[in-house]
Amino acid sequence: MKRIVVLISGQGRNLQALIEHCAAGHIPARIAAVISNRADAPGLQRATQAGIATQVVDHKAYASRDDFDAALMQAIDAHAPDVLALAGFMRILTPAFTQHYEGRALNIHPSLLPRHPGLKTHEAVLAAGDAEHGATVHFVTAALDGGPRVLQGAFTVPPQASASVLAEHVMQDVELKIYPQAIAWLAKGELHLSEHSAFFRNRALAAPLTLHDVEAVFQ
Repeated sequence: MKRIVVLISGQGRNLQALIEHCAAGHIPARIAAVISNRADAPGLQRATQAGIATQVVDHKAYASRDDFDAALMQAIDAHAPDVLALAGFMRILTPAFTQHYEGRALNIHPSLLPRHPGLKTHEAVLAAGDAEHGATVHFVTAALDGGPRVLQGAFTVPPQASASVLAEHVMQDVELKIYPQAIAWLAKGELHLSEHSAFFRNRALAAPLTLHDVEAVFQ
């Protein structure tokens, strides 16, 4: 069975979705470990409750980003993952790290990339007056939030929405559906990265897949 390592920094809601879909057999893999850069990340408790090994690699304990990434790689590779899932992992990773896991690592980002990479995406959507918002699953590359996009979910921004309302909408109605689906596709070998392009069932994706492509068990 394929092995997944999940990286988190916070609440772990996407992690919880992955745990539940793996347990239900919707994702043909098991989560071998959950690793956080923050010892106080509530998501670690979710992993412990599910009987999953946890580890903290505190970025503040390292003199440089390179040193932290080297330690993080060592912790990840101890579990020999087939898939690396970044689920709210709030660190910018070095090219050496991203190259090491290229083709195996996916990230979930709360915006319709390429719009609004980086932080505070919900505030950015409101400031820009965007009509649509959502989330994107993409392959992890050296470009921050710039790897080939795999799957996006979008919705119309409600009138007078606040950043907190948008954040909950994105998480509940988009992220918790598209991230487990994309991880399942990667674990099944239906999704792969080649020549800096995302391929789905051996077809290069000219545009990301959408919520319409998400299987019923993930809806």
